Amino acid sequence: MKKLTFIFALLFIAKFTFAQDITQGTWYNAEKTSKIQFYKQENKLFGKIVWLKEPLENGKPKVDKLNSDSKLKTRPIMGLVFLTNFTADGAKVWEDGEIYDPNNGKTYSCKLTITSPTTIDARGYIGISIIGRTTKFTKAD
Repeated sequence: MKKLTFIFALLFIAKFTFAQDITQGTWYNAEKTSKIQFYKQENKLFGKIVWLKEPLENGKPKVDKLNSDSKLKTRPIMGLVFLTNFTADGAKVWEDGEIYDPNNGKTYSCKLTITSPTTIDARGYIGISIIGRTTKFTKAD
């Protein structure tokens, strides 16, 4: 019985110690109004919106109307790649990327930190990360 308890304890510790593959499954934004799918491309990490709680506005698909680039104001929010060019820094941190906020049309430097198997902190900032804000993504499936 002690061996079985020891094995379960090791599995529990391993689950929280080893890096999580964030490209598996989808993640909710903090408000749970969208789901994000992470994917890797040439050793970089990206994230796109794959589900919206309210995908329509005035009967039409939501678009990126607050973007400062007038050419991008008509692109759909669904499928929008808003997390770009992150590089791994160890097992639980992705840095040197950018996060685009479609709620205000601005892009920020960003660092992603896996804080648990079901939570990722996204720190958006201008200049240095001390001056910024953190939002959380939680595992959706």
